[in-house]
Parts: sequence; C-alpha cells; structure tokens
Amino acid sequence: MLKRTISIGFACLLACACAREQDHREAERYIIESERAWAESVATGDSSVVERILADDFVGVDPKGRVYDKSKMVSDTREAPKYFVSNHANEIKVRFYGEAAVAQGDETWERRTGDPLRGRFVWTDTWVKRNGEWQIVAAEDLIAPEKPVEQ
Repeated sequence: MLKRTISIGFACLLACACAREQDHREAERYIIESERAWAESVATGDSSVVERILADDFVGVDPKGRVYDKSKMVSDTREAPKYFVSNHANEIKVRFYGEAAVAQGDETWERRTGDPLRGRFVWTDTWVKRNGEWQIVAAEDLIAPEKPVEQ
C-alpha cells in the first residue's frame, strides 16, 4: 500500500510540474509577443497594447531617469510616430519567479530627426500575474550603443 501511495504522489508531482511548465511556456509566449507589440507601437502609435499590458499602478523609468506612469506612456505612444520611423524588438529573455516574471531585451529604433538617428534601447520589465492576467508593473529603459559591445 505504501508503494502505491508513493507512486500516486510521484505521479501527482510530475503532473503538477508539467502543468506549471506548460503555463510558463504559454506565459513566456504571451510576454514576448506583448513586448514585441509594445516596441512596434512606438512607430504605429497604437496605444491599445500599452493599455492592455501595463498595470494601472505601473511605474517606469526612462533613459533620462524620469519616472512615468501608465497614462503618460499611453499618451506618449500615441505621439511617438511623429518622432520614430521604426522600433523593433530584438532578443527577449523571460525568467519566472512564481507569479512574477522578469523580461529583458533590447530593441533597435530609427528616428525621423535628431541625433542620433538610429539607436538601441536595452530594458528590463517586471511582469506580475494578477487575476489570471500578466501585466507589467515596472520598467526601466536605457539607451545603448546600436551594436552591443563585445566582451
């Protein structure tokens, strides 16, 4: 009887681990797709993705060290096509910590005017799963050289 109980317990642990892994794969796909859509919105002005993925209590820090909230980002996204020709996400990595995830990546952009005309953002976004939905609660962006410096 003890052997059967141990076997059932082990099977339950495996099933839970597999379900958690599947949940993380789905969440990772959602997060990466959302990060890519957010990057593209800079050139399109489509603020719907920002409204969907940023939590109401979101706080971000821009490359100049200024703090901004969700409403500022929605407004800035609508105006961004005046300044940006394109903005594309490159590599994005996601790590999970229970009901939280950290997404790190970079994106390359091209502006209509200004110096430099081309550049790259490197960023870290903190995602939290609330009420079954993944949303960004914090973000920090840096301006980096267009091509990563090799170490």
